[in-house]
Amino acid sequence: MSSIADDDKHLSSDDIPVVESEKHGITNDEAAALEAAALPEFDDPNLDKEAAIAGLAEDDSPYPEVRSAVANTDDPTIPVATIRAWTLGLFWAIIIPGLNQFFFFRYPSVTVTSMVAQLLTFPLGRIWARTFPNISIFGLSLNPGPFSIKEHVLITIMAGVGAGSAYATDIVAVQRVYYDQTFNFGYQWLVVMSTQLIGFSIGGIARRFLVQPPSMIWPYNLVTCALFNTLHSQQYAGVGTRGGYSRERFFFIAFGCGVCWYFVPGYLFTGLSYFSYACWIAPDNLTVNQLFGVNNGLAMGLITFDWAQIAYIGSPLATPWWAEANIAVGFVFFFWILTPALYFSNTWYSKFMPISNDGSFDNTGASYNVTRILTPDKIFDQEQYEAYSPLFLSTTFAISYGLSFASITATITHAFLFFRKQIWTQARRAMHEQPDIHARLMAVYPQVPEWWYAIIFLTMFVAGVVAIEVWDTKFPVQFFILALVIAFVYIIPIGMIQAITNQQVGLNVITELIIGYSLPGRPVAMMMFKTWGYITMAQALTFTSDFKLGHYMKIPPRQMFHAQVVATMVAGTVQLGVQAWMFTNIPGMCDRDQKDGFWCPSTEVFGTASIIWGVIGPARIFSPGSLYHTLTYFFLIGFLCPVAAWLVTLKWPNSMIRYVNFPVIFSGTGLIPPANSNNYVPWAIVGFIFQYVIRRRHFAWWTKYNYVLSAAMDSGLAVSAILIFFILEYPKNGTIGLNTVQAWWGNTVWQKTADAEGLPLLTPPNGTFGPLTW
Repeated sequence: MSSIADDDKHLSSDDIPVVESEKHGITNDEAAALEAAALPEFDDPNLDKEAAIAGLAEDDSPYPEVRSAVANTDDPTIPVATIRAWTLGLFWAIIIPGLNQFFFFRYPSVTVTSMVAQLLTFPLGRIWARTFPNISIFGLSLNPGPFSIKEHVLITIMAGVGAGSAYATDIVAVQRVYYDQTFNFGYQWLVVMSTQLIGFSIGGIARRFLVQPPSMIWPYNLVTCALFNTLHSQQYAGVGTRGGYSRERFFFIAFGCGVCWYFVPGYLFTGLSYFSYACWIAPDNLTVNQLFGVNNGLAMGLITFDWAQIAYIGSPLATPWWAEANIAVGFVFFFWILTPALYFSNTWYSKFMPISNDGSFDNTGASYNVTRILTPDKIFDQEQYEAYSPLFLSTTFAISYGLSFASITATITHAFLFFRKQIWTQARRAMHEQPDIHARLMAVYPQVPEWWYAIIFLTMFVAGVVAIEVWDTKFPVQFFILALVIAFVYIIPIGMIQAITNQQVGLNVITELIIGYSLPGRPVAMMMFKTWGYITMAQALTFTSDFKLGHYMKIPPRQMFHAQVVATMVAGTVQLGVQAWMFTNIPGMCDRDQKDGFWCPSTEVFGTASIIWGVIGPARIFSPGSLYHTLTYFFLIGFLCPVAAWLVTLKWPNSMIRYVNFPVIFSGTGLIPPANSNNYVPWAIVGFIFQYVIRRRHFAWWTKYNYVLSAAMDSGLAVSAILIFFILEYPKNGTIGLNTVQAWWGNTVWQKTADAEGLPLLTPPNGTFGPLTW
């Protein structure tokens, strides 16, 4: 989510002195021709014009950040889609999605990123090259020689294309947990494949606008390119041939330490993970537990010793410090100042609920029983709703909805005010600008025909229609088409904004509003519309980003196409299999008190959203006169804040306000709840140490080891958690260590508090609270 306004060096044609072009041995006419061919019009006062002219003269990208990370040469003879690449790629396409799906339902969870595959594949590929015989299988060499950078890129793309849990798996989980619908594996597979691969086909069609133009930079990919080039050259950026441990050796040392340490907060002394020391001292003090509790409180204790808690919202070693600082400021204001003020003033009847909880409540303070307001056909029943209760949210959950509203308008306003020139000029030039060196190098490879993407789209469209019509989803096909139209309409403008500013405008709330007002009372239909309308576009941009990575690293497009499609299908199938196994074999799955932490926090949030937007409908929740109508003012707040920041920067361009990014502030705390201070504060502290202090004072160490340490900690945590679960928790129905390790004070003290029991500050005096009519 970083802004590239400060370091993106662009040229204006009016700003190129003749003498500068002559310095590089090119004539004025040649300089003008280069400028007209590839340079967009910008008047950035910080522009390194001389470096840009030098890059053009050397037949390189006009963008210095691209030149610094991407080679302007290519060797088409380098092997790419080898047996080695496909074997390792499919291996990671099974392991990483499977692990992430397993941890997806756990709190605190851990995400194994494709960077883990990127780092571990390097030694694995070299070992393969040294040990396997050079024999042919089906006409392909088992060992085509040294492990190549292009093989490495293809493997990493296969590992990352389905690494995160497919959004549609939450539809399946919510149907099972909230609506007692367990459709068979065929339905699940069709929905997941349709949502994933329709996005792929849209991304493929949009590549001519978002990949091929040199002005579509996709800044995040530059970090990945730099790491690939660094690994294969064994030269470390900024430090030359710095001594010390190799990256591989450092990784395995840190990985081993991570595996061993997590046994302490993850099994032997879980109080170090849920470090609510104030609640241990005053376990029955309701105010203390609301402020310092780590289960249903604000967790103001500041400290945890568990990397799973610290990295729950993402690794602090992989997020730029400026973004972490913006998120930290937003967190402090909205959740340490505004939230307690609203809670203790009993706004929205909040005192009758815990201050932070990702579920929904009825007017008795119990969990909202959605089945009481549904007909047997799973459709909203107005009479039963009026006889039961309105829906209530915890204060942090309500604030999180307001911030999601603000992030929509803030992102659009911020992008327009701060990047309108870049977006307009690059979007205009993207349609007809001349190809740069990278596009010309890629031109030697056969391109993917458009009809390949069309076949994928039509096939997956049919799969979606079959899932909708054969099973009882209450989702009209015309709304399926409308969802895809929304994704198609937004892919190009939102993709251009992301390619330039590294910020993505989310469509989740927009799609929820549309379907909530159009088809109220149909929760499954709402979830499907939201998924096809929002995630299809997000998935398309993920694939497009991978296309750009392949473009930079000169991966043949057709080999990229096959690898992405196959890896996506494998990853989605694995995730559904893991999910089915978990619901069948793990007792108490998705119960809030599940003993191993598998209480499905994301599913609970998704399920609550299905009740708000799908069952009851936004008209009854957010319209004028409703309980949470004031949250809609966040749309206006999100619009005005970037305007204010922009006006200040016009008056005082060097003031601190230039570092403030309101889209990041509003969207950065989107995981609250279930996340809280136990996640955000240690995350910000660790980020400050590594991304600010160490980066500034020990840049050579940071450059060589920072991202390696992040990947090692994430993967070490994942392996340790797997070992703990399958060796110590799952066997014998979890009775291993029941009377010893599990029963001692360090594992029970945080569970014997008012916070752990989810007690509110007030108990309804007459058994119920809230308005008399709704």
